[in-house]
Amino acid sequence: MSLQVCIMAPDRIFWNEEATELILPTNTGQMGVLKNHTPLITGLDIGVMLVRSGTEWVSMALMGGFALVKDNKVTILVNEAELGSDIDSEEAEAQFNAAKATLESAAGRKEKIEANLAFKRARARYQINSAKM
Repeated sequence: MSLQVCIMAPDRIFWNEEATELILPTNTGQMGVLKNHTPLITGLDIGVMLVRSGTEWVSMALMGGFALVKDNKVTILVNEAELGSDIDSEEAEAQFNAAKATLESAAGRKEKIEANLAFKRARARYQINSAKM
């Protein structure tokens, strides 16, 4: 193992383990992190984060936040996080379809912004489960 990864949500430490590789959902696209990565701070988008420990990959849905990479330590602050293994696939698909319909029918500016955020959260949970199949 080569990276110490700590994911903190407002109410708890969500994840605190070692990893070989990370794929983060940043505001500018996906970003990989390996041992001895250059120090950086980046904003995180709502999306799927992948963590590799050895040959096993763990997926989780992150609901926006920030990541700090420095000295082989990755500290991630998120609004919410959920392990892919804890997500019910039927529920995630139903929420995704409902959020998509709400986004398509949104009329005002505020309604469109709120619908877009709900859609991104539902899409992250749905993407994890569609990858399992």
